[in-house]
Amino acid sequence: MPLVTPAAPLDYLGADALVDDETRDLQAAVRHFVDGRIRPHVATWFEDGRLPARDLARELGELGVLGMHLTGYGCAGTSATAYGLACLELEAGDSGLRSLVSVQGSLAMYALWRFGSDEHKQEWLPGMAAGRAIGCFGLTEPDFGSDPAGMRTRARRDGTDWILDGTKMWITNGSIADVAVVWAHTDEGIRGFVVPTDTPGFTAPEIKRKLSLRASVTSELVLDDVRLPAEAVLPGVTGMGGPLSCLNEARMGIVFGALGAARDCLETTIAYAQSRQIFDKPLAAHQITQVKLADMTVELGKGLLLALHLGRLKDAGALDHRQISLGKLNSVREALAIANTCRTILGAAGITLDYPVMRHAANLESVLTYEGTSEVHQLIIGQTLTGHAAFR
Repeated sequence: MPLVTPAAPLDYLGADALVDDETRDLQAAVRHFVDGRIRPHVATWFEDGRLPARDLARELGELGVLGMHLTGYGCAGTSATAYGLACLELEAGDSGLRSLVSVQGSLAMYALWRFGSDEHKQEWLPGMAAGRAIGCFGLTEPDFGSDPAGMRTRARRDGTDWILDGTKMWITNGSIADVAVVWAHTDEGIRGFVVPTDTPGFTAPEIKRKLSLRASVTSELVLDDVRLPAEAVLPGVTGMGGPLSCLNEARMGIVFGALGAARDCLETTIAYAQSRQIFDKPLAAHQITQVKLADMTVELGKGLLLALHLGRLKDAGALDHRQISLGKLNSVREALAIANTCRTILGAAGITLDYPVMRHAANLESVLTYEGTSEVHQLIIGQTLTGHAAFR
């Protein structure tokens, strides 16, 4: 029998005391949704390579998490910290669920909210906040991920219209989206365009045969002489600062979200180790197991403290985008290490979908790569420390 009452990893840290009651209640509501609506089905969705994204979008809209950190147009107007903790709970369910919310709220909705015209906002944001309309964000291309400024997608003027040609790749929500925010080179520089997905020449074939983020809709966007009216362009920005600012919004969700996957792995593993008997005592009573659990709890706790600090900085308007790189690099790298270590404790059971650990580990391989690879964020930090850009 244990000599003390076991503590959950983040209860041990006492992190709940670092946020206000309203934020805790919101986090608890999201966790309740994930426990009841996602956990019973997500292993099957992952195995089948599907996600009932349209149904979930409406439910997430009712929950109030779509564009929750934005104001007006039916958005909840919460703090960045509250948004982050909601993402933590969503990704504890599955990274694909958090990706659905992040792309909707922090990429597509944020681009419209910050850079769009009044007409864009009125037309799209209320429906997107409610989950009635789904958005996607077209920046990455087959040959241009870490170097998005090299994109080949072009937009040219034809009278008062715009004509878009190009291909985007690895686009979450693309095949089910009602509207795409697409970034393209123009004679004026890089501009963003609001593209209803029923526009002639726009197609979005779904990407299959994935081994990661299987419970997520991932697509290619193909733009073949897509004709748009003059008012389709986002009027509030020209240049790479536009899409990069959207990515920073989404990266904040990842800073918190990846820790949710890690927490789920660790809580699952602690429960397993308590019940698994080996050499006449629980696996949890062995020294090597406890060393692994202790080290993972330390890294999870440090990651959450960093995330909360960055959330507070953002809420105070004092967050630098380079600090987000620090958080994204740390959270995802440590979450993946925690998932991998948890798998070793579960042994053979850890490779099955009876437990979430291998699913989280596979998903985190994608999260490690998208919205800035670890190497890109290391170079951003390196440039901050030395003053020298080493990207080329």
